Amino acid sequence: MDPTTEAVEALVRARRSGAAVPAVTLADADAAYQVQDGVARALGWFGGHAPRHWKSGAPSAAALQTHAPLPPAGVWNSPADARAWPFHLRGVEAEIALRLRCEVDADTAARLDVAGASLLVDAMCVAIELVDARWAEALDAPPLARLADLQSHGALVLGGWVPFQPRDWPSQACRVQIGSAAAGEHRGTHALGDPAAVLPAWLRHATRGGRRLAAGTVVTTGTWCGLPMAAAGDHVHVDFPGIGTAEVRL
Repeated sequence: MDPTTEAVEALVRARRSGAAVPAVTLADADAAYQVQDGVARALGWFGGHAPRHWKSGAPSAAALQTHAPLPPAGVWNSPADARAWPFHLRGVEAEIALRLRCEVDADTAARLDVAGASLLVDAMCVAIELVDARWAEALDAPPLARLADLQSHGALVLGGWVPFQPRDWPSQACRVQIGSAAAGEHRGTHALGDPAAVLPAWLRHATRGGRRLAAGTVVTTGTWCGLPMAAAGDHVHVDFPGIGTAEVRL
């Protein structure tokens, strides 16, 4: 069995059984994206339509951005109750999500820079991405295996939408409260400096193969708080002053 097929079968088995499986070694990012697509088809996530929710990002401006479509069953509005959701891990990423105002096709995406792509966004919200893993090695699995596993995505919580507009992102504050632990205070800590910096690469990736993204498609853009871990029962509250809040019970 080739590694791509092996990884698809392993991840489908993990999601259906709830049990983690050993990571599969993949050759390159193209293989990891083929695994993402294969798992989505096997589990019928998108019904032949383009995904409506995505994650995109990179650890630095110099690093390659990576992308993953998000299963719709694990996307919730805030306040959310995730106590019945099956988690192996409960990593917390405080993020800003962006929403497209119009349909985008591959020809349009190919021409976009950050400024042009930003004109296609109508709204933003505070988001909490919950990080999880289907691999037994969890976050120690090889990077390509984690990419194949939707870049270790668990679930997504979306706060209230507000109009998208330029902000002083280097000065933007973010406060993260997890359970009874001391709140984390962050300022200007997005890895790319501006959440909209993910847009051109994400749009080109998401429209590959002739796929069109519908108006209202959402992308979450990377953590402002690193990856603090929560526990079952914790209440997580994220506040970006001037933008909004999101919260979830784990």
